[in-house]
Amino acid sequence: MGVLDQFRLDDRVVIVTGASSGLGVAFAHCFAEAGADIVLGARRAEKLERVAESVRSTGRRVHTVVTDVAVPEDCQALVDGAMEKFGKVDVLINNAGVGTAVPATRETPEEFRSVIDVNLNGSYWMAQACGRVMQPGSSIINISSILGITTGGLPQAAYAASKAGIGGLTRDLAQQWMGRKGIRVNALAPGFFTSEMTDTYPDGYLEAALTRVPAGRKGDPRELAATAVWLASDAAGYVTGQMIPVDGGLTIA
Repeated sequence: MGVLDQFRLDDRVVIVTGASSGLGVAFAHCFAEAGADIVLGARRAEKLERVAESVRSTGRRVHTVVTDVAVPEDCQALVDGAMEKFGKVDVLINNAGVGTAVPATRETPEEFRSVIDVNLNGSYWMAQACGRVMQPGSSIINISSILGITTGGLPQAAYAASKAGIGGLTRDLAQQWMGRKGIRVNALAPGFFTSEMTDTYPDGYLEAALTRVPAGRKGDPRELAATAVWLASDAAGYVTGQMIPVDGGLTIA
């Protein structure tokens, strides 16, 4: 196998959560371009179908399941749908996430729990359901954040806690499953990428934050998705349990 062939994902089945917008769309398209069939999960059915149609234009097969990852039964249904449609699951992109910016003294228990339920608990329920059916050589990629490593200057205790928790979850699952199941588990920690969450930032925040980024710009979602394609591929077959920042150098600045 040539080195470039190691990056291909021909005929593998990839589940992408949070697939109705933003980074999820980029993940779906890039994995399809690498040769994979795609299973899309998200809460918004209409947007999910629009994404599915655009991904089908790559020539790959696509299946959709309306999914709220905070509900364990929904996570199981998404995996069951993938197995019924394609007979296997090779890759999970645990992308579904929500964010808030609430001062810590005013954040309600319900607000805090709702973020943890989606970002951290939802990642676990999805990994758990996939781990039951994945075969050796499979890969789980959790989407954390640089805010799980450093601070961003906004009051985001729930979001930061959930994304820091992804790091611990990733390491533990990698330890449990690499030797016993042959499943690699890694995480990406994106910096500033265009998404629905960045659209809600206060005026001027993003411009000020980018002064801390050595690259001097926001990331292109396809740059993050391309990193995920590598991490899911045979080219990264000796990489597991890692949290990889994709942040233009922010975490070293």
